[in-house]
Amino acid sequence: MSHKRIPKRKAAIAAGSVVALGAAAILLPNANASQDGSSTDAAPKTLKATDASDLAAQLQDLLGQAFAGSYYDSGTQQLVVNVVSGDNNVVVQAKKAGAKVREVKNSLATLQAGAKTLAADATIPGTAWALDPKTNKIQVTADSTVTGAKWDRLTSTVESLGSDVAAVKKSSGTFKTLVSGGDAIFAQAEGGTVRCSLGFNVTASDGSPAFLTAGHCGVAAKEWSDSETGAPIATVDQATFPGDGDFSLVKYDDPATQAPSEVNVGGGQTVQITGAADATVGEQVFRMGSTTGLHDGTVTGLDATVNFQSETDPNGVDTVTGLIQTDVCAEAGDSGGSLFTQDGSAVGMTSGGSGDCTNGGETFFQPVTTALTATGATLGDGAAGAGAGDEGVGAADPSASATDGAGDVGAGGDAVGGGDESAGAVDPSATAGDQSGEGVGDQSGADDQSGADDGSSLTSTR
Repeated sequence: MSHKRIPKRKAAIAAGSVVALGAAAILLPNANASQDGSSTDAAPKTLKATDASDLAAQLQDLLGQAFAGSYYDSGTQQLVVNVVSGDNNVVVQAKKAGAKVREVKNSLATLQAGAKTLAADATIPGTAWALDPKTNKIQVTADSTVTGAKWDRLTSTVESLGSDVAAVKKSSGTFKTLVSGGDAIFAQAEGGTVRCSLGFNVTASDGSPAFLTAGHCGVAAKEWSDSETGAPIATVDQATFPGDGDFSLVKYDDPATQAPSEVNVGGGQTVQITGAADATVGEQVFRMGSTTGLHDGTVTGLDATVNFQSETDPNGVDTVTGLIQTDVCAEAGDSGGSLFTQDGSAVGMTSGGSGDCTNGGETFFQPVTTALTATGATLGDGAAGAGAGDEGVGAADPSASATDGAGDVGAGGDAVGGGDESAGAVDPSATAGDQSGEGVGDQSGADDQSGADDGSSLTSTR
């Protein structure tokens, strides 16, 4: 790939006609008013998932130790809040705030203490656990490698906590980080080429353009390219893995790089990312990755701990804490890819999991809010949107060719290697497998964007 146009690089890939999906076209029904008709009735409010997340955070502060977790009921569009206090005033406060209140047995302190016991006694490769507010328990998962003495050790630890505190289930797959050789963002490391997915474009604390991706990608290699054989275009500034998260801040080498806050979801469509949000159990989320394209699912647990088999020590374990657990599928090469909501909130980056997009499985994500706080970065740089300069494809021209004005560097979640991203937002029946191609400027399959229509909705395969 030629790099003569470096000063004009756009971190937004306009792969086809760019349809701005971040506005009202993909918003959930915006019914934020109370259903009760008065300020004194305690009927729960109808809320968008992001508003429910904000309310949950407020109620956690308000209720203190009585707060025992919360989740979003997508069917009723209501926030369900668990409380352990018998104090009726606590219940009244939560109901007045607009939540549906449920009294439960286990406090957050009890569940967190149980998680510490698991960490001390059952840190076994192939295991994971997360707090599940729907069951008011710690949900423990063991992959197919946890057998024999390891399984006995895990189950005895879970049993010691009590069946009303923790439960364990088996997963048919194997927990692994989802980095692979192939396309998207590339790096050369010991053992060959590795591939990950770009998460979200950000602005580093010093004002330079950068992006977030998985920490295990940043640990694997220092320099990253937008094509398998191309020169590096970005350098890892910070990387955390294993430990308290799985995230990297990677700075673009060219300080003139424009890094709009958007995710390319395939089919010539982008979603504008308007901010970062904490995940809420029960909410629908979308994941974009360079291997499998766009998929959606539900958040199933928070503050998850995952014990990956160490890739450097056959007898070791790489433990990562503080993750989001979901039922969204992912495969090798999707690591670092964007997890976001329908209304354009950045939620996480793909860390790892088990299963695939044929059979399903569990997938874990690094919360974006935690990564931003740790790195000091902020989402976007104010240059969001298409049509900038001579390389952007304007949203007003949906008939534009997929190769018209395509930049060189991927927007969040984009398969930077280009190819036939027809598993995009509007044609879920298409496949995302034809991801050959070099840089995005040479998208051999990009003209086959059969899913691109008017961008009126955001749908996905699962």
